[in-house]
Amino acid sequence: MDGGPDIDAWFAAAGDREAALRATDALVQAAAPGIDRQLVPVGRGQMLGYGLMPYRPRSAKETTMWPLIALAAQQRHLSLYVCAVVDGQYLAESRAAQLGKVSCGKSCIRFTSLDRVDTVALDQLLRDAVASTARGENDYSG
Repeated sequence: MDGGPDIDAWFAAAGDREAALRATDALVQAAAPGIDRQLVPVGRGQMLGYGLMPYRPRSAKETTMWPLIALAAQQRHLSLYVCAVVDGQYLAESRAAQLGKVSCGKSCIRFTSLDRVDTVALDQLLRDAVASTARGENDYSG
């Protein structure tokens, strides 16, 4: 799937992290073939979002669209957000021990390089997030 000039510029703006972002993007697209992919504004920047879904934060009065998966370059690491809650557990947080040398929050997987990540486990996590969302079992999107 072609990202267009805006996504290419987003990758290029990452400087020395461009290759790692592109490799992570390829992994996401392989795990979720055909998933929509676009830049999503966040704060003063942007992240690459995949699979927009309805989302309503507790503090909001209206439902908005938010990516199921998102990729961002931070100052010291890359962040891959997997916004999936299944059976009351955040998928990323519940599988943190399987993902390699990463740091995890509830829905955020942080890593300094993709070679520190167990990509087989990450691939399965992404596939499970997409499948559970398609089945209507992702409570994050509620």
